[in-house]
Amino acid sequence: MYHAPVLLQASIDMLRIRPDGSYADATFGGGGHARLILEHLDEDGHLYAFDQDPDAQKNTEQAVFSQNPAFHFIPSNFRHLKRQLRSEGQRIGSMDGILADLGVSSYQLDTAERGFSYRFDAELDMRMNTLDGPRASDVLNTYSAEALQQLLSIYGEVRNARTLALACVERRNAQPFATTGDLVEICGKIFIGDRMRYLSQVFQALRMEVNDEVGALKDFLTDSLEMLAPGGRLVVLTYHSIEDRLVKNFMKTGNVEGVLDKDFYGNITRPFELVLKKAQEASAEETKANPRARSAKLRVAQKSEK
Repeated sequence: MYHAPVLLQASIDMLRIRPDGSYADATFGGGGHARLILEHLDEDGHLYAFDQDPDAQKNTEQAVFSQNPAFHFIPSNFRHLKRQLRSEGQRIGSMDGILADLGVSSYQLDTAERGFSYRFDAELDMRMNTLDGPRASDVLNTYSAEALQQLLSIYGEVRNARTLALACVERRNAQPFATTGDLVEICGKIFIGDRMRYLSQVFQALRMEVNDEVGALKDFLTDSLEMLAPGGRLVVLTYHSIEDRLVKNFMKTGNVEGVLDKDFYGNITRPFELVLKKAQEASAEETKANPRARSAKLRVAQKSEK
């Protein structure tokens, strides 16, 4: 299986799909969400699926997608949501629902040559789009010690980020980073706490930097607000405290900073109404079956009709 989506049915239910509506699956992956969305659409409905990963695009060859006229695949980062939907003929404020699952797919983690996992010794890549952009090895070989410390601390919450950053600079001066094994070797000498958790934090931090995941998420959220119709729903699954904070702030205030917008008279303007007052988490049963579900949080908001 390419990927087992977390909180799959709950996510689909929260979209409140109309048969003739227009929806976007901003993170197509293995097509788990898209498959269920299409089951609810008739000949007048539309589903626009986004994914920048060429490997994910291969999943669209399945008959359930390739032979369904309601399905439209867009090989693009979801940060270009508005531009791409406009090019498909969708107007500003015309989408009935937008869904995004921000997790890394099981396929990406389990495919050694993608370089996402410390479990395999492979090229230190980590790009979601394998056709473009700098690799994780480029980050480690070119960033200053200060820049490395910052990304390790912020994105990975690595407690000895400065020590690791300095060790990486020292190592690359002797021999540039090329493989995941090179990074694992350095981490193995200075990790603190649980080794696997430490490695997970380091690899996560690099992945987020390589793919500009925070910047892409901010762009996506802004575009989603513009493209949603009044009453349309935004459904987002997060797996990291940084991205979850951005999504929560955006749904509550309409901006990622979480600053309330007030008019001249002090009245608060809220572009969204929260459908879930508190994030929904995976059940103990689902987490046991799929350990990657343990950090998932489902947040849902509906665009104000005012």
